[in-house]
Amino acid sequence: MKIAVVGATGMVGEVMLKVLEERNFPVSELIPVASERSVGKKVTFKDKEFTIVGLETAVKLKPEIAIFSAGGGTSLEWAPKFAEVGTTVVDNSSAWRMDPTKKLVVPEINAKVLTKEDKIIANPNCSTIQLVMALAPLHDKYRMKRVVVSTYQSVSGTGVKAVNQMENEVKGVEGEMAYPYPIFKNALPHCDVFEDNGYTKEEMKLAREPQKILDDKTFSVSATAVRIPTAGGHSESVNVEFENDFDLADVRTLLSETPGVIVQDNPGANSYPMPIYAHNKDEVFVGRIRRDETQPNTLNMWIVADNLRKGAATNAVQIAEYLVEKELV
Repeated sequence: MKIAVVGATGMVGEVMLKVLEERNFPVSELIPVASERSVGKKVTFKDKEFTIVGLETAVKLKPEIAIFSAGGGTSLEWAPKFAEVGTTVVDNSSAWRMDPTKKLVVPEINAKVLTKEDKIIANPNCSTIQLVMALAPLHDKYRMKRVVVSTYQSVSGTGVKAVNQMENEVKGVEGEMAYPYPIFKNALPHCDVFEDNGYTKEEMKLAREPQKILDDKTFSVSATAVRIPTAGGHSESVNVEFENDFDLADVRTLLSETPGVIVQDNPGANSYPMPIYAHNKDEVFVGRIRRDETQPNTLNMWIVADNLRKGAATNAVQIAEYLVEKELV
């Protein structure tokens, strides 16, 4: 299986290589791809060195699968070129997510929608993935009406420039700024750019993507996305109103039995999800599960996941694994 990783030198690209290795993905030939300034450099995969190539070279090599994490502009331009030579693209950018002709996939939830004809497959937003992992089983049983979510997102979601900004601020060193304000000892209610409706693009991704993944527009999502000074891991405070009532014990059991979800919910023992627990893990952690006592059929939860792994790299690799398992490539 010839696999290209596009954006191999970026934060998510590096994690993709790590996840492919950890999960023993059947790679017969690795094609690490990056921008022209990185061409000729080396990356290590399974104790071997591989030389980084440019996008044109990678297309000519006709990999079976290309996993992209190189930004929306690159994906819009180059994903179709890979698809034309028969490569199946799994794209981690926002470029194709809401395209009605492209599938938006979280494997545990909706991998079955994929066919051999799907040559460009979209990986959802990191915050969306962890949200729908917890919501999907509950929606199946109780039917969601409305979701209100506030996110507490790591600077790693912005990229290495933001991580460097925070590290410089911790050390008291002046440096390049990824954000319009300091992030250390601060919280910025500003993830991505603002749209005309006053919401950011990140917030609108959270509003739109779950409906597409679950193939259901009968529920709505209202989001506020906040950047906080953590190095990794996104957290979400989630309030869900259902059509039908629920039993809290049943909710915990249902989530515990959901593949890829770990319930960490024992307030008496100070047990609840936190980014430090989710670091370098592929599961989505759910806790602080409690009834909203202000209105009927409404649940509060706290959801945490490693945004670079299940929120990006791992989910993309899981899509590739499904394609191989079902012989769709």
